[in-house]
Amino acid sequence: MVASIPKTTFPQVIPAQRRTGAYILIDSLERHGVKHIFGYPGGAILPIYDELHRAEARGNLQHILVRHEQGAAHAADGYARATGKVGVCFGTSGPGATNLVTGIATAHLDSIPMVIVTGQVGRPVIGSDAFQEIDIFGITLPIVKHSYVVRHAKDMARIVAEAFHIASTGRPGPVLIDVPKDVGLEECDYMPIEPGEVNISGYRPTIKGNPRQINAALHLLEQAQKPLLYVGGGAIAANAHAQIHEFAERFQLPVTTTLMGIGAFDEHHPLSVGMLGMHGTAYANFAVSECDLLIAVGARFDDRVTGKLDEFASRAKVIHIDIDPAEVGKNRAPEVPIVGDVRQVLEQLLQRARELDYPTNPHLTQAWLARINQWRADYPLVAPHYDDMISPQEVVVELDRQAPRAFYSTDVGQHQMWAAQFLHNGPRRWISSAGLGTMGFGLPAAMGAQVAVPDEQVICVSGDASFQMNLQELGTLAQYGINVKTVILNNGWQGMVRQWQQAFYDERYVASNMQSGSPDIELLCAAYGIKGMTIRDYADLAPAIAEMLAHDGPVVLDVMVKKDENCYPMVAPGKSNAQMLGLPERKRPEAFDEVLQCSTCGAKNTMTNRFCPECGTKL
Repeated sequence: MVASIPKTTFPQVIPAQRRTGAYILIDSLERHGVKHIFGYPGGAILPIYDELHRAEARGNLQHILVRHEQGAAHAADGYARATGKVGVCFGTSGPGATNLVTGIATAHLDSIPMVIVTGQVGRPVIGSDAFQEIDIFGITLPIVKHSYVVRHAKDMARIVAEAFHIASTGRPGPVLIDVPKDVGLEECDYMPIEPGEVNISGYRPTIKGNPRQINAALHLLEQAQKPLLYVGGGAIAANAHAQIHEFAERFQLPVTTTLMGIGAFDEHHPLSVGMLGMHGTAYANFAVSECDLLIAVGARFDDRVTGKLDEFASRAKVIHIDIDPAEVGKNRAPEVPIVGDVRQVLEQLLQRARELDYPTNPHLTQAWLARINQWRADYPLVAPHYDDMISPQEVVVELDRQAPRAFYSTDVGQHQMWAAQFLHNGPRRWISSAGLGTMGFGLPAAMGAQVAVPDEQVICVSGDASFQMNLQELGTLAQYGINVKTVILNNGWQGMVRQWQQAFYDERYVASNMQSGSPDIELLCAAYGIKGMTIRDYADLAPAIAEMLAHDGPVVLDVMVKKDENCYPMVAPGKSNAQMLGLPERKRPEAFDEVLQCSTCGAKNTMTNRFCPECGTKL
């Protein structure tokens, strides 16, 4: 008997359906996991909003109507930072698109994954200076990772799939999709493209580190006596928090973070030395000035970290790990460059160390950690207390005490630095504009984060000047009941500008005082139908914060703080990290008074002078 042959079954072939470009866009967004879109409609993008209306009616998506397109971009940014997912925002053509530019640039400088969809005038009138026509593709070229103009509806599904892939892989970043109005209305045969079904020619980010470089890095680690782990935003983007922790403990490495790297390592851990740089901790800045090995992980050696670049970690060899080959060696040439995903490379280093049975580090004595701990004891971060006013640092300390696990966003200025110094954030719970330094970022970014994590506490720490940049988004909070708590450190100034004018411009306070014309926060909040509070006395601080946190709904707490409080430590422009303002001279570390002899001319100089003033030789 001949055995019967099983019947072969094939996957069912789903025929292509006629769909509009707008339908394909919205359906493609849904297929890529998009649940929330932040935006503002207008004429050129109305076909897309019409289709979005149908998706909302089906319960598949929620559109959050902002009050200004900049708020949409920052909200999508905050959404992405809080979750690691791609944030999405919409804006119409012309001013709608240009209003997104600051938010796009903010995301670009901080490597945040976003997809921005803009409406455009119809294809027949592009180039004719039609009403609300602007070349947003050209305007944003320097501040996006990639960009598209959709010329035909049949290309929409591919472009959306590629945009999400590009935005979220390699070094993350914003991707722009510009959609002419008639493309949204045009019909074509539609076959969906699922996430991961893209193959972009020439786009292959390097993920794993070179094994030879891995071995070279371990060799330097074995030799180091004063190593320091320097962690940037790339570690957050790579979700490498567990690997950072294991790596630091395995080799007993003190850990410092950049402003973007806050949260990558537990700041309560004894190996943590906090943030370094212009307003970093004294002990982090002294450590980077004296270390003999600097392991840079997802950091780019930016000027706010390095101070005077040729004196930054000038006695150290450098291992630089980064996903972006353009960053490796851009500002500082490393002895061991490793291009790859931060998490993957750290796992490779740990695995190789296990294979070779590396000890934790035979040359690392407790003296280095003890020395750092002595600096920590000599130069602690202290929140000053005044009898007649509230210090801004006290506000942040109290927030940290009452809401230690909150997601925190900030605006930009002194309050941002105090928040960085005194909050102890977990992974992805620090949301701040670092590279661009965008005032007005904090409130809409907190809004986006709260939409992303509705069951978590989200707190925006702002300043009175920054808050006024995008206060219209209180309307969005009110409309959707978004439970963001905003705390304003109100000193009546553009605080950081005032501090610089005091320190470097002979106290010429030009255009930096904000008292005249500032709104009454309680009345402003009442106008929007949300809760506003104002306090002036320290005795009211803890109860007010507790009341704010307990309230079911958005709250703005306006705290009147000491007007002339300065943010220290501070590395002045052109100075090395070891030369900080605001430290007591009597506690100057003796290491920086060590006398070194120049090998070229024989002149003797202190360690502070990294280059011989006689002949210029590096000491």
